[in-house]
Amino acid sequence: MNTKQLKWLSYASVLIMFLATLGGTVVTKTESGLGCGTDFPLCNGKFVPAHTVASIIEYSHRAVSGAAGLLALGAYIAFRVYRKMRRDLVGYAGLALIFVMVQAFMGAMAVKSPSSSAVMALHFGFSLIAFASSVMLALGIRQEERQQQEAPSKGAYTVTKGFRNLTWFATVYTYIVVYIGAYVSHTDSAGGCSGWPLCNGEFIPELSGGVGIAFFHRVAAALLFVLMALLGHWAFWRHPGNREIRLLGVAATALTATQVLTGAFIVLTLDNLEVYLFASLSHMLAIAGLFGVLCYLSVRTWQLSRSGSGKLLEDSSISSVESEAANSRR
Repeated sequence: MNTKQLKWLSYASVLIMFLATLGGTVVTKTESGLGCGTDFPLCNGKFVPAHTVASIIEYSHRAVSGAAGLLALGAYIAFRVYRKMRRDLVGYAGLALIFVMVQAFMGAMAVKSPSSSAVMALHFGFSLIAFASSVMLALGIRQEERQQQEAPSKGAYTVTKGFRNLTWFATVYTYIVVYIGAYVSHTDSAGGCSGWPLCNGEFIPELSGGVGIAFFHRVAAALLFVLMALLGHWAFWRHPGNREIRLLGVAATALTATQVLTGAFIVLTLDNLEVYLFASLSHMLAIAGLFGVLCYLSVRTWQLSRSGSGKLLEDSSISSVESEAANSRR
């Protein structure tokens, strides 16, 4: 397979992983987790489920998750065979495969024996890692294709260890905020704080039950926005020659702002189920995109902060791929 074919395979992986993550959100928000009863992989003992909304939602999610697993396996094999010199790309494909299998297993266990809200929140976290891994795979192979098409650059791009460490911290902290948000959903605490930006009309409400959970998530999200603003500022203004880092920094900031706005939209539409579902899915889309961008930015800052030059390191990787392809043609 050539670079273009691998790129489109990675794009397909991103799409199916996204649909699987989206389906999980729909299942949670519509409370369709037991739409197929406690049977797995069948639905209420049947291969074709009864035509109820809950069973269709749950069974569709199972089908998409299964397709995601098969595509992840195919992508891993393809990159293992045709890009074995690019350990980073093989690693992304491997992570996507591992975590899509883990989240599928957890989903099956949740059907067989319902788990705690804390465990179910972790289930969403694992599916997000699988999606982020597929995003990194797509961005990585796209970067390789672009490098092959462009003339070699004499410049060497680097980033400071300070910026690298900030990116890593932001990525880990984002995952924590995402986990808290998933915990809010699984404990039905979204209505704990009415109104926005104040919680129940108070700057600091009484922190008990669902109110405390919802308020804690709001505070964590506010701090995340400040952190992302700092990251975006640093990425854009201190890396004038590195278009990739600047774009990733701007994208992370924009997605964080979108996450905050859609989070407010969720609170303000709790009494309207259809609009609330749309707001929840939009919120999930922003979160998934943000985490995928941050994961890729974490890898790129690691590459660009290493001794020598990240740019030269990348060029050498691409040269090795081209040499391998030339040898295979002989």
